[in-house]
Amino acid sequence: MKQTRRKKTSIDWEEQAYKRKDEKYVLRLYVTGQTPKSVRAIANIKAICEEYLKGRYDLQVIDIYQRPALAQDEQILAAPTLIKKLPLPLRRLVGDLSKTEHVLLGLDLREK
Repeated sequence: MKQTRRKKTSIDWEEQAYKRKDEKYVLRLYVTGQTPKSVRAIANIKAICEEYLKGRYDLQVIDIYQRPALAQDEQILAAPTLIKKLPLPLRRLVGDLSKTEHVLLGLDLREK
């Protein structure tokens, strides 16, 4: 019997989104001091989290100038960098996070 792969439909995506509605997101944003790009990234991710993840996210902002060991452990090569630790899979987004749709895709909150 031949097995066929079923293409994900919007119904499948909605079911997955519904299952994830209670999942807690663990995010780390690595920035470089109070540069304009860092300030924008912080404001952008806070706005996105409040709109799409209200009450179910933990956001930690880490200044790599103050805590270089953490940045080294995470192999941060550019800043700002957002790391989605949970739910899996782990994802990294680089930049000021101003492209909301791109961030939502990276956080698995939107279908590709």
